[in-house]
Amino acid sequence: MTLLSASGLGVSFGATTLLKDVTFTVARGEKWGIVGRNGSGKTTIVRILTGEQQPTVGVVARHPGLKWSVMEQHRAFEGAESVWDGAAMAREDLLNLEKSLHAQGEAMAVAGDQVTDQMLDKYARDQERFEREGGYEFDARVDAVLHGLGFDPADARTRALATLSGGERARVGLARQLVADADVLLLDEPTNHLDLDTTQWLEGFLRETERTVLVISHDRAFLAAFTDHTLHVEGGTATPYNGGYTHFVEQRAERRLALQRAVDKQRAVINKEEDYIRRNLAGQNSSQAKGRRKRLERLPRLSPPVTDESTMSVRFDLRERGGDQVIIAQKLRLDVEDRTLLEEFTGVVRRGDVVGLIGHNGTGKTTLLRALAADRPPTAGELRLGGSITMSWYRQDLAQVPGDKTLYDIIQAKRPLWERGAIQGHLGRFGFSGDEVMRRASTLSGGEKARVALALMMLESSNLLVFDEPTNHLDVESIEALEDAIERFEGTVLLVSHDRALLRSLVTRVWRLDDRKIHEFDGPFAEWEAIQAGEDDEAEAAPTSSARDARKGKDAESAREVQQSSKEVQAAKRQLERMKKGGR
Repeated sequence: MTLLSASGLGVSFGATTLLKDVTFTVARGEKWGIVGRNGSGKTTIVRILTGEQQPTVGVVARHPGLKWSVMEQHRAFEGAESVWDGAAMAREDLLNLEKSLHAQGEAMAVAGDQVTDQMLDKYARDQERFEREGGYEFDARVDAVLHGLGFDPADARTRALATLSGGERARVGLARQLVADADVLLLDEPTNHLDLDTTQWLEGFLRETERTVLVISHDRAFLAAFTDHTLHVEGGTATPYNGGYTHFVEQRAERRLALQRAVDKQRAVINKEEDYIRRNLAGQNSSQAKGRRKRLERLPRLSPPVTDESTMSVRFDLRERGGDQVIIAQKLRLDVEDRTLLEEFTGVVRRGDVVGLIGHNGTGKTTLLRALAADRPPTAGELRLGGSITMSWYRQDLAQVPGDKTLYDIIQAKRPLWERGAIQGHLGRFGFSGDEVMRRASTLSGGEKARVALALMMLESSNLLVFDEPTNHLDVESIEALEDAIERFEGTVLLVSHDRALLRSLVTRVWRLDDRKIHEFDGPFAEWEAIQAGEDDEAEAAPTSSARDARKGKDAESAREVQQSSKEVQAAKRQLERMKKGGR
């Protein structure tokens, strides 16, 4: 059954057209991934679907009575005091009905023999509605969702919302979405504040739910795990694709190649016609040449496929090779206030390693990076860089980008001898052109500020790159560009990330920070994942082995598909570039 259909949607602001000819249909139970560059119009499409914004042209048809679950931007949680209340308030009507039933029961107990038929009838009607809407299972449902998102359900009933960090509040907001009574779940970058375990739990939840899901995300492994349709917003329109993310990548590459071939064929025909017109316009065949010119003027020109020219062009070069020992830790201990995050850790990162530092949120990964950057001293032991090692640090909070300066001034401070053209050219590699270079950093979006941070790292030419959640604000195309740059880098990388596609593609060693210890695995992240999956299977009960095997097989297949599709899209890009160069 169709829940939503968009037909010929277009959005314009004055003379500027943001979107045109957007047409697609969403059926009940489908799982859609909405992908595209930052600023391409993904959020605008979602607002139009929910009725929050009206299109300039086109129509949206919605199934009568359609109920949405949409993340609130400010996460105010009005009236909720505890974490559990914040999640459960999505069904405030059900909670109020439960209170009413308790009150009615107490009133009837007091009335005794004086209970009226009206009181009994109302109680029976309310109880039937409470049961029909899942009231007796609601508490368990909230507990399960909170547990899946990393909260202790028992602690959640007493823990005050006011004590939560921004990331924790985002997870409570996500929990509220998931427990809501809705036909459609609309999720906007839901994995940004999740660690690996909670992301995998969310994948399973979305895969198994019977509700329709629309999710805006840049997490390729996440999308590959559960989506069955993709809406790609690009070049001022949106194209629907049947199949999940990996199938979309393959179909997009094929579509671009086919379109480029058609463009090249039409260009050859046009060149041939123009040559005939030039040679015969003033001769005996003048009338034929004029006729051909009129037909050529009326011929609709095919637009070439949208290329990645607007995607940032990043490359990390190192100024010097540096020593073989890059990071040295000896009996390292890190404390925050009265809490020990890491104790008695001894380890070495060697030149050329790409170390993936993973672990639950709050275990101390960022604190370890701060100690490495001498931003805070260790409690005990030693943490230092090796000989001739220089470090560039991509901070998760993007504090390395000064908000009070223009982009031009930020780059000029790093390269005072560069002329204006060189500064503008460097910023152009990261998608900033014209007057944009004079914007103050404080006016930038998260994605724009992330690109400036990478532009700064590129200028430092360090032989050690440290990244703390670099994909949080980047779109898929920018993540792929960053992935390629790290893969080409000849130095050493320490990478904190929850993006499994990125980790699978790059990491050669794994450090998992858990329970005040760093557990080392000397091998690629994909191998570590497979071992962990096997250990998890052994720890679970035998009766559920078939379900576990099915899920494990699907997860492994998704991992392989993401890696393969990444290779295929890069090959397609190279072929497309060769075709374009050949046509010039």
